[in-house]
Amino acid sequence: MDQSVARVRPRAAGSSFFARRWVAALSSALVLGGAAGALHAQAWEPTRTVEFIVPAGTGGGADQMARFIQGIIQKNNLMKQPIIVVNKGGGAGAEGFLEVKSAKGDPHKIVITLSNLFTTGLSTGTFDWTEFTPVSMMALDQFVLWVNAKNPAKSATEFIEQVRAAGGKMRMGGTGARQEDQIITVSIERAAKVKFTYIPFKGGGEVATQLVGGHVDSTVNNPIEAVAQWRAGGLRPLCVFDDERMPYKARVTETMSWHDIPTCREAGVPTDYVMLRGIFMPGGVTPAQRDYFVGLMRKVRETPEWKKFIAEGAFNPTAHEGDAFVKWLTRAKDEHRTLMNEAGWVTKK
Repeated sequence: MDQSVARVRPRAAGSSFFARRWVAALSSALVLGGAAGALHAQAWEPTRTVEFIVPAGTGGGADQMARFIQGIIQKNNLMKQPIIVVNKGGGAGAEGFLEVKSAKGDPHKIVITLSNLFTTGLSTGTFDWTEFTPVSMMALDQFVLWVNAKNPAKSATEFIEQVRAAGGKMRMGGTGARQEDQIITVSIERAAKVKFTYIPFKGGGEVATQLVGGHVDSTVNNPIEAVAQWRAGGLRPLCVFDDERMPYKARVTETMSWHDIPTCREAGVPTDYVMLRGIFMPGGVTPAQRDYFVGLMRKVRETPEWKKFIAEGAFNPTAHEGDAFVKWLTRAKDEHRTLMNEAGWVTKK
C-alpha cells in the first residue's frame, strides 16, 4: 500500500507543472470567454425604428425637447436605426403612458415624461411610474408666471391684487386639467388667498398663443414654451416658481435675462414647483437594453447642442441615472400625492 502510494505521488508531482499550465490556460480561456460573453450581452442595440412617445400635444416643452433629442441623435449619428417622435397627449398624457405600459418588454419604445408621470397616474389610477423602466433624468424644468405685456402689473404682487379684485374672474391658462399647471394655480390660490378661473389647453404652445391673444389673463408656462413670445414683446414674466433664481444671465430681451426674474417667494407669492424631464422605457426590458438608452442619453447630454439648448431654454440641468434617479422619483411621487390629496384629485383604489 505504501509503495503504491509512493509510485503515484512522483507521477502527480512530475505532472504538476503541466497541470498548472493547463489549468491556467483553461482559466484564462474561461475568463476571456466570459468577458466576451458579457460584452456581447451588453452590446444590444435597436434592430428597428424606435418610437419616441410624447404624452403631450405638439409645441409644448416635452414635444420640443423630444424633437431636439431626435435631431441630436440623427445629426451626430448616435444610433444606427431611425427614431421618430409620436405625440399621444390624449387624457392628459394617459394615452401615451398607457401605450408604453402595454408594450412591456419592447425595447423599441421610449417615452419622455413630464410630471404628468405622477399627476395623471395619481388622478386616473391607470398607471404608476414603477410600471416603467427609468432611463435618465435629462433636466428639471422651471415654471414662470406670465402675463400679457399690455397688462399694467409690473410685479407678481401687483398682479395678485388684480386677481383679488376680480373675485375669481381672472383666467389662468394651462396645459391639461389636474396637471402641473393647475397644481401650481391651486398653490397660488392657497398661498395668496385668491381665486382663478382655470382654462385647460392641449399644449404649452397653445397656452402661450392664447395669452398673447388676450384670451386668458395669465399662464404658468415653462420658459421654453413662452420665450419666443417674450422675446417678441408679447409677454411679461413676473416670477419663477423655484427657490433660487435661474442662473442664466445672458439677455433674452433688450432689458432682461432669465436671472433677472425674481423667484415667486421673493415676489410675495410663497410657492414653488419644478418639473421632471425624463426618459423611460416599458417595463420588462433587459438590463442591456436599458443600458443602451442610458448611454445614448448620456451622449446626447454631452453634445454642445444640448448644452446650448439647456441654457437657452433656462432649464435646471440636473441629471440622474440608476439608483439616484429612482430615489428622486420615489420622493417626487410622494410630494405630488400630498399636493393632489389636498386638492381632492387622487383616485382612491
